[in-house]
Amino acid sequence: MTNLNIGPEVPATGLKGLTQNWRADLLAAISVSLVALPLALGVAIASGVKPIAGLISAIIGGIIVTLYRGSHLAINGPAAGLIAVIMSAIISLDDGSGNAFNYVLAATVVAGGIQILLGVFRLGFIAESIPSSVITGIMVAIGVIIFTSQIYVAMGINTENITGNTVERLTGIVYHIKDFNPFILIISVVGILMLIILPKLQSRLFHFLPASLWVLIVSIPLVYLFNFLRSHDLSFFGRPFHVGPEFLIEMPSDLSNMLMFPDFSKSHTIEFWIAVISITLIASIQTLAMAKAVDKLDPYKRKTQLNKDLIGIGIGTMVCGAIGGLPVITVVVRSTVNITNHAKTKWSNFYHGILLIIFLFLLTPVIQKIPYAALAAILVYIGFRLASPSVFKKIYNEGLEQLLFMLVTLIITLYTNLLWGIVCGTLFTLLVQILLARLPISKFFSLSANSDTSMMIDKEDVHNIKVRGVANFLSIHKFMSLVKDIPSGKKLHIDLSDTRLVGLTYQDSLFEYVDNYRSDGGTVSISGIDNHVSSSNHRKALKISLDNKQVKLSPRQSRLQTLAQENNFSFDILPDQDTQDLRRFKFFELRPIERKSNVLSGRFESTDNNWDIADVIFNEGASFTAEVFYSTLMTIKINNEIPKFIMEKEGFVEKLFDRVMAFTGYKDIDFNMYTKFSNKFLLMGDNEELIRAFFTPSLITFFEEESVFHVESNGKALLIFSKIKLARTDETQKLLAFGERLIQELTIVYEENKALL
Repeated sequence: MTNLNIGPEVPATGLKGLTQNWRADLLAAISVSLVALPLALGVAIASGVKPIAGLISAIIGGIIVTLYRGSHLAINGPAAGLIAVIMSAIISLDDGSGNAFNYVLAATVVAGGIQILLGVFRLGFIAESIPSSVITGIMVAIGVIIFTSQIYVAMGINTENITGNTVERLTGIVYHIKDFNPFILIISVVGILMLIILPKLQSRLFHFLPASLWVLIVSIPLVYLFNFLRSHDLSFFGRPFHVGPEFLIEMPSDLSNMLMFPDFSKSHTIEFWIAVISITLIASIQTLAMAKAVDKLDPYKRKTQLNKDLIGIGIGTMVCGAIGGLPVITVVVRSTVNITNHAKTKWSNFYHGILLIIFLFLLTPVIQKIPYAALAAILVYIGFRLASPSVFKKIYNEGLEQLLFMLVTLIITLYTNLLWGIVCGTLFTLLVQILLARLPISKFFSLSANSDTSMMIDKEDVHNIKVRGVANFLSIHKFMSLVKDIPSGKKLHIDLSDTRLVGLTYQDSLFEYVDNYRSDGGTVSISGIDNHVSSSNHRKALKISLDNKQVKLSPRQSRLQTLAQENNFSFDILPDQDTQDLRRFKFFELRPIERKSNVLSGRFESTDNNWDIADVIFNEGASFTAEVFYSTLMTIKINNEIPKFIMEKEGFVEKLFDRVMAFTGYKDIDFNMYTKFSNKFLLMGDNEELIRAFFTPSLITFFEEESVFHVESNGKALLIFSKIKLARTDETQKLLAFGERLIQELTIVYEENKALL
């Protein structure tokens, strides 16, 4: 059953954690390895190397990296973000000898060594200090490169005569589309449709295995249907199209020959060192970013030792380079699977490496039946997700200037390489910030890198932090160095009134620190940016100091303000961003909250319960490919403690599958006398007896007549919403009316069952 406890006991670490939690970690590792298998194969093939290189990387990332790293629940292995780096390195180092990948392996060994040095000397902050919009631009470029390289494979188009940079190859699809192979395209289209549709289905039948694995499973019958095992032609509308074993994954028949070794003979060339720096930067940036993303999902609220993690990743990358694997990084998709399957310690990563070795020896004959088109479908989907319109929309919402930073980085990367994209994107960001801050260049850098940020502790033991000058990505390290030794549980006041400019990347680190400090029991207030302006109302939008500038309300905000004035409610456009109250609900356990805004709050006179209704932006999915959701949610403080439960709508197929999957520990609490309620809602909770007593006939009847989608109790408060979208003013009023009717009903239920509850 779903665990609704708040603040679970933190598992032991080291060998004690291994012995105490091996069952939970092993079960989680099974799910992780099923996700890792197709992704490892796909990343290697898309990088232009043999599939076995991806499996080597995943195995080393599990077995070797686990022994020395700073993260708890992260999974390590190859990732799509490095595909473009490896492809570019192979092309630049290719001298016609056939040893291009051996040269890349040498660059990988050196890059791993640099990562170790960065961790030893605590220089991981360098990778963290690159502007976030530049990183987004790089990830979008990587998505475009992956999509462009794999769309031809997915369509069965021969790429031998297709040359040029990424933009030329992307636009060239229009001219070569007539050359598609329909039998290969069918496999790819089926795979892409499965990747789109399966995650959206509520049925747990299709969630039992990851969508990417379903793609591979379904592709194998198609291989037999079209007989790819024999080289021959098939007719399609009177035209012959070739199919055969060359379209299937090639694995070494003798696994003892799967190793490749580095060749350092190119180490004196500029191309070699560009490859080294590119691998180091992209791998380090992604590892640190993904480690932070995984920390937000950790139910035990543990924090990664970032520099130690960089050392562990560096060791794994060096080993991979030495034996023929791809660079290792922290991967958020597999890490999320690890967490959702209730892993406890880092040993789940170790088990996933062991399981991949078992799969390698047992499933090689099956892997050899998988068509490249199936892996291309997965990669085309990943590439599109990285560069989807929603990514552009998300960054535009953060500010017009952020979109500009991202586009410049994207364009330069596509026409040159990732290293030039990072360098030029960062320089362009600095140039625009200098213009926005209206400062001479020398003074701008003085106020950024050497900003006069200070801290003073007053008589009431409040730590007052005064941020001065330019607060951008160059000044993050100074702020973090200043606050890193503040004991937990203190009162902090951060004053930004003397800042000329506050950048988005700086605010990313600032708010992350604030959220973490609050979760550890501290109190933080932020002031001084009321007179700053920005091109967006996003919480973290770049802000420029400008006196006497009034905040302009949107039409929707004006309507909500009018509603508040007419009913004597409180209304706050952008309150202090303490979202700990929302994070205590199960719904937000694995959904990081971006922003809480437009908060209406008040009190029900009839029951004396405080409530608020807020617009909340939250993420679901992997970090760079996370889907962003906007919703209007209601929370109600409960005066008397009630059982913890989650109730949400579900369909007929899910009810059938609940019976089949009961052995997994998952259970829907049904009421046989109230089939309408049980068919309409999924009800979960730890204490079934208490929940059954609490859900009285009158309460069940109440819910049967309502259209609410999600109601959740954490024992002390309720979370309620009807749709995953922002509510209109009339919908907000309906939500408020529903909340009052519900709390009145719950008050009656509590009084009737006071002795039991």
